[in-house]
Amino acid sequence: MDIYGKIKKGGSFMTFTLKVSENTKQKMIEYYKDKRREKTPPYAIFQAEEADTVITLYESGKAVFQGISADVDAMMWKEMEEHLNPNKKAELSNSKEKKKNESKNKDISKYSSANCIGSDEVGTGDFFGPIVVTATYVKKSDIPFLKDLGVADSKKMTDKKILEIVPQLLKRIPYETILLTNTDYNKYYSSDVNLNKIKAILHNRALLALTKKITSYDYVIMDQFTSPTTYYNYLKGNPFVFRNITFLTKAENIHLSVACASIISRYYFIKHMEKLSQDLEIKLPYGAGEEVDKIGLEIVKKYGFDKLKEYAKLNFKNTEKIKNLLENPTT
Repeated sequence: MDIYGKIKKGGSFMTFTLKVSENTKQKMIEYYKDKRREKTPPYAIFQAEEADTVITLYESGKAVFQGISADVDAMMWKEMEEHLNPNKKAELSNSKEKKKNESKNKDISKYSSANCIGSDEVGTGDFFGPIVVTATYVKKSDIPFLKDLGVADSKKMTDKKILEIVPQLLKRIPYETILLTNTDYNKYYSSDVNLNKIKAILHNRALLALTKKITSYDYVIMDQFTSPTTYYNYLKGNPFVFRNITFLTKAENIHLSVACASIISRYYFIKHMEKLSQDLEIKLPYGAGEEVDKIGLEIVKKYGFDKLKEYAKLNFKNTEKIKNLLENPTT
């Protein structure tokens, strides 16, 4: 009997979608080579069957898991994606959660003009520099002021613009910023404490601190980086958890409190990177590309490998690249 027939007779049918990088795609091709179905859907590399799950990998890198145990298989490949690409956010969604989010995001008018606390972070994709999380409170009456300043998501603003307008924000907008240095990041990061768990802990701290000062607001909005269930699971065991959160995708476009949180976080990230560069007497680049590997090698040659613990996120694959460059210098 076909797997879909088995599912219909009993069990809960689930569909999960995961966007995978090229290296994960190759691992999947190898893993499922003996489990493939004869027919392949259009634009797919393969369709395979394992236990109670059908797996379809598309040329675009989209992997779809359908079946009773789809969540188990999807999580296995999500963890593989995060392991192989630690500086890239793994995008896993399920059909029920997606429909819920789409329905929630349709009714955004009630948020856009409300008095809101927003929370966002920067630095998670950068090998050098800290992770910075900020929560801000934006009243309805602040919105014209923010629009006049040109406040938007930090990814849409130049660093020059951010450095120019954020000092004006800090004088008017209540906020709490948590900055996690790489010394602490490397201490906490482990197989049990991944990047998203660290982000959840930092967001929780920022929200708890701000809501002690600001007790009257309409909504608390967070730019969603994981499902609400997973977010709160990350905080299990914490005696103080702020729970009244509205999780929205692309939240910085929905309410200016999240946009403010984004650019204030970016401001402190830029300032901290400037300080780190001065301390090292080496200009630190952003991101996790080839230039980062070259500068990492320069730091190791000048100060020793242990120095990276203070300045870089060692779980990024850049660390291995720097080691390889050190062991195999080009001639």
